Amino acid sequence: MTKRTVTAFKWVPPFAKGLVRDLRVRWALEEAGLPYDVRLISHEEKESPEYRALQPFAQVPVYIEDGVDLFESGAIVLNIAEQSETLLPKDPKARIKAISWMFAALNSVEGVVQQLATIDLFYPNEAWAKERRPEVVTMIERRLAAVADRLGDKDYLEGSFSAGDLLMATVLRILRHTDLVAGQPKLAAYLARCEARPAFQKALAGQLADLDEEAA
Repeated sequence: MTKRTVTAFKWVPPFAKGLVRDLRVRWALEEAGLPYDVRLISHEEKESPEYRALQPFAQVPVYIEDGVDLFESGAIVLNIAEQSETLLPKDPKARIKAISWMFAALNSVEGVVQQLATIDLFYPNEAWAKERRPEVVTMIERRLAAVADRLGDKDYLEGSFSAGDLLMATVLRILRHTDLVAGQPKLAAYLARCEARPAFQKALAGQLADLDEEAA
């Protein structure tokens, strides 16, 4: 039987709960119906030589499947998606479309979204951050409008749920401290639709339960 393990933090500050990137991997595994274990690590442990041998940037998640270790959430989700028609359709054209949206979520959208999260959550009172923020917001609004335009009236980006939607939804959730997604009603409904999926709900509950248990 294939053994799968995901690393996750024992503790994160309140604003990060439900956003740490092991959630993406848990969600993909739940969508694929693949059993897995979670290994909780401390922020001190992530800096150890042993952990850095698995994750050179001292981040989570690390994913181990039958002794093969992977890092970077996008790469891990792609690996899992290869094992699930829910996440990657068999049809070659639909498959490459889904993969394109995976890369779009992590490159075209998350890059600028993360800039705003860094400003708002870590440097809100810095003069440079206050000066930079309006320009970042404008860039995000343009990217969100482009995604909403492509989504149109479909339930998901290419009609059926895929790994591209999974990653896009986790990126949009980073903006939950703002009203930027709400400013695009189609995207807001899309995100709610993704978050309502039973696999997401189970993955989120698992992450929050692990964090709450360690904090107790």
